[in-house]
Amino acid sequence: MTAKPSLLPSVGRFLVYAVLALATAFFLLPLYAMLVTSFKDAEEIRSTSLLALPGSLNWSAWGTAWSSACTGVDCNGLRPFFMNSVAMAVPAVLISTVWGAVNGYVLSLWKFRGSDVLFGLLLFGVFMPFQVVLLPMSQVLGWLGLSSSITGLVLVHCLAGLAGTTLFFRNYYAAIPKELVNAARMDGASFFQIFWRIVLPLSTPIVMVTLIWQFTNIWNDFLFGVVFSGTDSKPVTVGLNNLANTSSSVKAYNVDMAAAIIAGLPTMVIYVLAGKFFVRGLTAGAVKG
Repeated sequence: MTAKPSLLPSVGRFLVYAVLALATAFFLLPLYAMLVTSFKDAEEIRSTSLLALPGSLNWSAWGTAWSSACTGVDCNGLRPFFMNSVAMAVPAVLISTVWGAVNGYVLSLWKFRGSDVLFGLLLFGVFMPFQVVLLPMSQVLGWLGLSSSITGLVLVHCLAGLAGTTLFFRNYYAAIPKELVNAARMDGASFFQIFWRIVLPLSTPIVMVTLIWQFTNIWNDFLFGVVFSGTDSKPVTVGLNNLANTSSSVKAYNVDMAAAIIAGLPTMVIYVLAGKFFVRGLTAGAVKG
């Protein structure tokens, strides 16, 4: 006599999917509200509910947010702030990732006396509140002549992210067999030849994790941007804050929502296009570690 298949696995799977769908909808609800509001005009915002779909796609708020919205007395929109963030984030992400890779390579495969102690001290940077370094960092930037500049912001973000990137690479490289490095050294390969030809080709998963992590942290940063930037070097987060807090006779919620989406668009695109690599990299590091 054949036993009937149990319905419990199907019911359990349905409940899991239902909970996930509900959590996803709850998480995406603010983004949906921002998006539909950005396509409405002022009259439609006043006459319809927050979650109601717009009658038509009105892109005027997006154009205003990008090129003509006022941030204080400056009415050039988010475009100059967005370009400042690009000029800041790209070199800071690349430099901090390469720097962290070299540090991790040294601390895991070229250990020296005191390297573990140095790594332990470096880890303090992962848990240290950034507010603690604001005053000494401003003094250092002043001594270097980099105050209120994009170059100064790049340096600040490289130093702030160095502990985290070193931690990522050091833990990942610790799982690489040391026999590979020893064999290459016996064959006469130099420090950087081993790094470039052996270690780096094995690093794709953790490189993707670090790039995405650093780009998200640097692009979304507000604290360093508001403290260390000048008039011509403010990042997009500071520009968005100034735009949202600029008073006018009528509050343009559609422009504010469009500006917020523009400011967050690069990180959203990064996660949509490369999110699977981020998950794979974290999984690879966890398995190897």
